[in-house]
Amino acid sequence: MRPTSTLEEPTQTPAESGSGGPEQPLPRYRPGLVTRLRRMSSFELFSLTLAGILVALVCLPLVRVVINMFYKDGRFTFEAIQRTLAIEDLGKMVVDTVVVVLASSILAVVIGFLLAWANTRTDARFGVINEIFPYLPFLLPPIAGAVGWTMLLSPQAGLLNAWVRDVLGLVGVHLESGPFDINSWYGLILVYTFYAVPYVYMNVSAAMQSLDASLEEASRITGASALKTLRRVTLPALAPSIGAGFLLCTWFGFGMFSIAQIIGTPAGIDMIPVRIVKLLTFTYPPDEDLAIGLSAIVVVFVGLSYLVQYRILKNSRFGSIGGKATHHTVTRLGVWRPVVRAGVLLYIGVSTILPMYALFIVSLNGYWTPNIQWGSLSLDAFRVALFEDPKTQEAFGNSLTLGLVGGVIGILVAAVVSLYIAQHRSRATLGLDAAIKLPSSVSNMVIAVGILLLLARPPFDLGGTWLILLLGYLALYLPQASIAADAAVATIGKELGEASGVAGARQWKTFRRVYLPLMIPGLVGGFALLFVRIIGDLTASAILSGTNNVVVGFRILEVFNGGSYATLAALSSVLVVVSAIILCVVLWLSKRTGVARSH
Repeated sequence: MRPTSTLEEPTQTPAESGSGGPEQPLPRYRPGLVTRLRRMSSFELFSLTLAGILVALVCLPLVRVVINMFYKDGRFTFEAIQRTLAIEDLGKMVVDTVVVVLASSILAVVIGFLLAWANTRTDARFGVINEIFPYLPFLLPPIAGAVGWTMLLSPQAGLLNAWVRDVLGLVGVHLESGPFDINSWYGLILVYTFYAVPYVYMNVSAAMQSLDASLEEASRITGASALKTLRRVTLPALAPSIGAGFLLCTWFGFGMFSIAQIIGTPAGIDMIPVRIVKLLTFTYPPDEDLAIGLSAIVVVFVGLSYLVQYRILKNSRFGSIGGKATHHTVTRLGVWRPVVRAGVLLYIGVSTILPMYALFIVSLNGYWTPNIQWGSLSLDAFRVALFEDPKTQEAFGNSLTLGLVGGVIGILVAAVVSLYIAQHRSRATLGLDAAIKLPSSVSNMVIAVGILLLLARPPFDLGGTWLILLLGYLALYLPQASIAADAAVATIGKELGEASGVAGARQWKTFRRVYLPLMIPGLVGGFALLFVRIIGDLTASAILSGTNNVVVGFRILEVFNGGSYATLAALSSVLVVVSAIILCVVLWLSKRTGVARSH
């Protein structure tokens, strides 16, 4: 009898074994972790290490929040939750927050959908509007926008209110103040809506451009009107994109601090993000338990938004990109075309141009008044703010440095990790990708609280330092950089990398000479997103910044609470100018590199 080993038995055929049964499958050999690591190249090990660091950076703050919620002083406790539920005005605060976020999200979905439809499916579209619209909220950071709207719609000195009173006076209606008040429910919801609309627009317009129009054409052939086709065919097909836009709006709303503080607080509207910042920044000693408990409430409501999106996806019939080239039938608006175009331009003017105008005109006038002295406009406010205030100079220096360093590090790390995940598709890498993008589904306020709890105390002791701000910004905005890097990687075929490998190039050289140049157009946009987000941030800055690491957002808030309105407007205006310059350069570079790559 011939001896057989356990390794040889599975390779025997039924004839050899004397059995008539079915052939047994070969066992799959799974190398151990150490073996797989040894087989990796240095570039793959580097990429995997970066991915691990990113996961730790974005997930550990959330883990710390959960731990502190139930574990304190070496024992399991519900003290944070109990104290949170015992807050006297908790019900009012939750209702105020939910009403503002829900109302602004619903309005943003309606407005964003109509704008996307007008600019992608009708003959009223503007080519340039499609390019710049997603960047408008970054052109005017929320804190600058909130200040601008305050200067427009303050009851007494608001510039827009003064214009309206002058017009009403021509027809015999004389008002001493108003008629509008930005520090009100409708004022707060209005500004929230303006900043939430682009999230819906970007999702819905992309889906409309990719959606196969055959169903819409079939509906029209059967005699359905354009409105019925929109209601019965287009809307159900776009349900996933609309749901995603709504989810992003709620995520934005529950994490927004600057608009709620500047517009909501004077109106007596108590928002959860504002209370969290007050508990951690303006309370001594900081009340971390209540801040953590309120953060948990935010997580619950964001989770409910996820549930709403899931139900939309489950119960809707939605479209996808077909294999054939997608074509769209442009809806001819006829006499309504100029009306729709005027509406789009009016929206851009009201949401962006007006608050910018208010900031610049108050800065140049030297003080805030509706009676502008056009012959006395000067740059004195800019000179005082930028060249005579050392604290402001330090704030701009810190913000610009953090924006540049954070933007470069963030987008390059995201590019390396996204490329690795795209080339090594598995459950493990998909899990890494999901973990890196996790903060995009959690309120910025919650993550900032987690960063403070994790890094501001022993053993790290980074509280009040430049480094805690950098790590906090990266934790907050790396998911968005990762999404931009994913899009850049998706445009590159794997054949190019394979050809480079066949030619004998190592992976480091292939990345530097092949992948990185081709990814530049997408990465430049991702860098701009990171840079503008970082220099205009106030959510994390309000919690992580202090006298030793002051940044622009925090400095603007300080001036708002006790400084000159002209200085406040000048600081906000400079922030707008810096953001505009960066975005214009990025758009130019993206087009230039895109054209060069096509050749």
